[in-house]
Amino acid sequence: MATVELEQPITGAPALSDRTIMKALVYHGPGKRGWEDKPRPAIQDPGDAIVRVTTTTICGTDLNILKGHLPVVTDGRILGHEGIGVVEQVGTGVSEFHVGDRVIISCITACLKCDFCKRGMYSHCRRGGWVLGCAIDGTQAEYVRIPHADGSLYRFPPGGDEEALVMLSDILPTGFECGVLNGQVKPGDTVAVVGAGPVGLAVLLTAQFYSPAAIFMIDMDAKRLAVAKAFGATTVIDSTDGHAAHHVMELTEGAGVDVAIEAVGIRATFDICQAIVAAGGRIANVGVHGKPVDLHLEKLWDRNISVTTRLVDTVTTPMLLRVVRSGKLQPRKLVSHRFAMGDIMKAYDTFGNAAKQGALKVILTNGPVE
Repeated sequence: MATVELEQPITGAPALSDRTIMKALVYHGPGKRGWEDKPRPAIQDPGDAIVRVTTTTICGTDLNILKGHLPVVTDGRILGHEGIGVVEQVGTGVSEFHVGDRVIISCITACLKCDFCKRGMYSHCRRGGWVLGCAIDGTQAEYVRIPHADGSLYRFPPGGDEEALVMLSDILPTGFECGVLNGQVKPGDTVAVVGAGPVGLAVLLTAQFYSPAAIFMIDMDAKRLAVAKAFGATTVIDSTDGHAAHHVMELTEGAGVDVAIEAVGIRATFDICQAIVAAGGRIANVGVHGKPVDLHLEKLWDRNISVTTRLVDTVTTPMLLRVVRSGKLQPRKLVSHRFAMGDIMKAYDTFGNAAKQGALKVILTNGPVE
């Protein structure tokens, strides 16, 4: 038998898959963050999967955390709840995914077995819900542990676009479920979306599934309003003069809108929704509110108005995935900036100064940026 000489191993930095330490974006209290070394996550429960993150992004909720608006997030937490990646390891209880599978990471963890999950309210899962980047370490890292992987991951389609499909982690189902579905948008409705950030634009894109007669987009950022117009808004309203509600009422001949969707999470934008909703209309809250707002029941009590709230359940993710794959929904248009993962501190600065930088969604990749 011939003798085969083995090549000598290449010395130097260990491969990513061999390292026990990884890089991650770590929260250290209000206004404090760092790109730091952290131990790589390990399997803790049979339903866990360890995913190597290839693409992630930053959410407005991450900025709210950094402002200290969510005290449940503690010092040392790795942020992030959106991402695409490759399964590196699975627990013995995982049946739907295997090592090497490319996956979409849902922002909501679902055990699929508790009473809330059986009702489709994954956001209130008794063993999960919104935990990534909040109660447990998140996706703005080289690796992430995904609990209840069978209910919390989606198979990445062959030939899929990571930049488009990472929007299915959070903003597309959030805008659709919390805004469009909760607002019960119907054909012929007049709809106003207050806030032209990424989630508000996701509302705009998915509201068009139902052929509303008009969609008003309200924001203080002229660049975002221009994007909204290009994405299908019939009318854009600059709210910097403080008279957005007056403009809407003029445009609707005093009637107001059938659906007012709040997509910012502050008192001023919720006030606009209350001022413009028509009798028999719906106010759908999407924004994350860190401070109280006033509910003007003295004006609304007799107007047959519904006010809805919701945390995204991601039950519509499979349907949205099919629509994205068909080409009828193109969330890649929401991407404004691209960074390597190692430049995440710069990415946060860019996203945090969205108006100045013209930022919508910033994409972070573990690998070269095109």
